[in-house]
Amino acid sequence: MKAGRKNPRSGRLLRHADFERVYKQGRRHFSTHMTVFYLGRAEGEELRVGFTVGRVLGGAVERNRMKRRLRESVRLTRPATGIAADVVINPKKSLRAAEFSDLMTEVSRAFEVIAQKLAERPAVKHTSRPDRT
Repeated sequence: MKAGRKNPRSGRLLRHADFERVYKQGRRHFSTHMTVFYLGRAEGEELRVGFTVGRVLGGAVERNRMKRRLRESVRLTRPATGIAADVVINPKKSLRAAEFSDLMTEVSRAFEVIAQKLAERPAVKHTSRPDRT
């Protein structure tokens, strides 16, 4: 692995509650081989990425292969800074036969779209209760 191109634990979406929040409160970006869900985070926080690959997409070997390819494409195309968001990538069946270069292009384009859309609207504050003033 090249220096600076790692996928640290802090850059991954791990908790079920975080996935659910992105699905329910976030926005979607559709592409040929995947649907990308995203939700802005507070400024100064980093990009976190998670993957969901359902059983409908194949057996365990196929699903794990899809996740490995997605993780690698995210690792190689991940923006160094600038996006404060939680992202969930949900592949489609067509990903199984897709060329890796096409996959990298789609992931890169998704990050560009997310950065553009989040720049248009301010980050969402995630508080458990409303502010009292």
